[in-house]
Amino acid sequence: MESVKPLDARALYQCCEPEQFAFETTAELEDLTEIIGQPRAVEAVRFGIGIEQEGYNIFALGPAGTGKRSLVRQFFEQRAASEPVPSDWCYVNDFKEPHKPCALRLPPGKGVELRQDMEDLAEELRAALSAAFESEEYQTRRQVIEEGFNERQQEAFEEIRQLARERGLAVLRTPAGFVFAPVRDGEVLSPQEIQELPEEQGKRLEAGVEALQEELQKILRRMPRWQREIRERVRELNRDITNFAVGGLIDEVRQKYTDLPGVVEYLNAVRKDVIENVRDFLAREERQQTARQSTSIPLPASGSQTGPPSLRRYQVNLLVDHSDSKGAPVIYEDNPTYQNLVGRVEHMAQMGALLTDFNLIKPGVLHRANGGYLMLDARKVLLQPYAWEGLKRALQSRQVRIESPGQMLSLSSTVSLEPEPIPLDVKVALFGAPLLYYLLSARDPDFGELFKVAADFDARMDRNSDNQLLYARLIGSLAHKDGLRLFDRTAVARIIEHSARVVGDAEKLSARMQGVADLLREADYWAGEAGHDAVTAADVQWAIDAQIYRSDRLRERIQEGILRGTILIDTEGAKVGQVNGLSVIQLGDFAFGRPSRITARVWMGKGEVMDIEREVELGGPIHSKGVLILSGFLGARYATYRPLSLSASLVFEQSYSGVEGDSASSAELYALLSAIAQVPIKQSLAVTGSVNQHGQVQAIGGVNEKIEGFFDLCKARGLTGEQGVLIPASNVKHLMLRQEVIEAVAEGQFHIYPIETVDQGIEILTSMAAGEPDEEGNYPEATFNGLVQAQMVKLAEQRAVFSASAEEGEE
Repeated sequence: MESVKPLDARALYQCCEPEQFAFETTAELEDLTEIIGQPRAVEAVRFGIGIEQEGYNIFALGPAGTGKRSLVRQFFEQRAASEPVPSDWCYVNDFKEPHKPCALRLPPGKGVELRQDMEDLAEELRAALSAAFESEEYQTRRQVIEEGFNERQQEAFEEIRQLARERGLAVLRTPAGFVFAPVRDGEVLSPQEIQELPEEQGKRLEAGVEALQEELQKILRRMPRWQREIRERVRELNRDITNFAVGGLIDEVRQKYTDLPGVVEYLNAVRKDVIENVRDFLAREERQQTARQSTSIPLPASGSQTGPPSLRRYQVNLLVDHSDSKGAPVIYEDNPTYQNLVGRVEHMAQMGALLTDFNLIKPGVLHRANGGYLMLDARKVLLQPYAWEGLKRALQSRQVRIESPGQMLSLSSTVSLEPEPIPLDVKVALFGAPLLYYLLSARDPDFGELFKVAADFDARMDRNSDNQLLYARLIGSLAHKDGLRLFDRTAVARIIEHSARVVGDAEKLSARMQGVADLLREADYWAGEAGHDAVTAADVQWAIDAQIYRSDRLRERIQEGILRGTILIDTEGAKVGQVNGLSVIQLGDFAFGRPSRITARVWMGKGEVMDIEREVELGGPIHSKGVLILSGFLGARYATYRPLSLSASLVFEQSYSGVEGDSASSAELYALLSAIAQVPIKQSLAVTGSVNQHGQVQAIGGVNEKIEGFFDLCKARGLTGEQGVLIPASNVKHLMLRQEVIEAVAEGQFHIYPIETVDQGIEILTSMAAGEPDEEGNYPEATFNGLVQAQMVKLAEQRAVFSASAEEGEE
């Protein structure tokens, strides 16, 4: 087998040479207007905006900081600028059913006009009606009606009096009503005189009183009908006066809105309601004075039990005003609660009670974005109670219905407003993580019908000369936007290199623009501290180092624990069944590599490889899968025609938290094979990489951090020239190591070996030939695989002997 050579220092880092750029600073570059690195997402958003079919709303999915919101907003605003301004929307009173306010759709800017016209109209109507009811004509006509009633009343009573005189009786008015009393010589007899009258005369007087009482009752029974007639005549008079006073004013307003049938219909209803409730326009003092002038025939009641209703019912509640808008609206709602989405009905406290009317209807973001575009954070919507259901309901019904959550769920029986729903025409874009998108797709049957366009944002983009120049323009645009210093080409090159390091791939660049923008701002700060007019590569490096320093306290503590011997990690010598594995610890945006000691022990058994991490529930499923693969590899390679007669245990020493991932499976296999063959492994080397059942070493993540984690430990203890790391060969293209690691490799003080198979790793770790099998599958005795195979045969034979002895003992 051809030996594996360590990587050359040039393979550890792909530089971005500043000389490839034709500019000196970003001042020479044009600002970047297009979105880079997201061709799939750009096409999806463009399609989602262009198609006008139902349900083609957009879900922009991708990692945070990839520019999802910026891209969607840019496309929305470009499209919205060329679209017409949507309609204004108002709520007005429904005079027949006040709890069901009516929605009025008006051309842009007409809502403000109508609201002002109605305010002016109410004031003008108040003045006009006050003048009309104070006019001499009204007073005269009303007096005629009242006098006619009084005359009819007087005539009826005069008729009673005449009948009473003919019978020798007089009509007297008392607090208890009318009474009849006998008279003599024009004088009313006293009760004593009435008792002294002859019996015959007394009976005659009683008969006359009874007859008059009957006549009086007939007159009194007719009086309510007379009063109703008079009141009706007064109401008719009031209607005539009101119609004459307000007709011209309302017609003048109606003339402005003849092309809007809804407004004309509303003004007709206003006219009718004003006529029926004219007293609302009279001042309280005037009403009281009018009541004092005629206690028997009051003005028509207004329907209020505590006084006349407010003139608020003639106001216009302007829900959405587009008088100053240009194009369609583009709105992002940062707090998408249920009521912020669909609107709400507010209440006023009055006399210990909560009251409301149509003027207290407040719009939601769906009202304000109607006819345009709405952007929402999917996670925030889902976290708010009932907000997701409210949004789906509005999109499915294509209308916005304002109601409380209790009404929506039919949990509230309280009488409240039921505003007329408003038709909805809006394009919605949700932003969220990929996991959230896939969960909604799988769990919510309505989601796929409402959000048919997935704009998938990538966290990476290809690294080539064209994209590097676009990246330089992006850096210049972000710096110009934030008012930062100019960046020279060395700074641009260093940022591009760091971008590749962030994504862990020398052939890719980060598309998470938020991280790039943060680095620009911090580099600008350090350039200012250094007194530089333009940001240089040194300023960028200082910013990177400062970011690491702010976050690496835990890394230093772990390193300190290893150096002090608290955590046992060897970097010299050789040990049987022991290997240095490498893992990555992620703390927010900061990740670092940590060496871990992996040990293996073997004994005769039934072919079981016990993962101690799994047994104590510290190992995740992927890690457990990696360990189970080892059993398949051992059985297929060394025990094809004989039983696998060993048991083994594997463990991460001094690991007190969960272990997940299969990147240590190759290291575990080396420790296991070493324990079987009793061949020591060099402790100056560390291993990372997963392995399959055929012994091929597969790529893993975090390769840069893992290498640097072991390098830092070796450097702290002193580089010997024997130390290094074994990595999968497929990870070479991902290498973007720190400069000090590259320098150590160039000087031969540290080595990085690209491994393709387990056998290659065995030879490097043990300095012993792995060995190739012959046609019968047997390995040479003097090779590592030969020793493993021989030990497996020995264990199988011992197990057979043990089993035979056990059977004889039982017999």
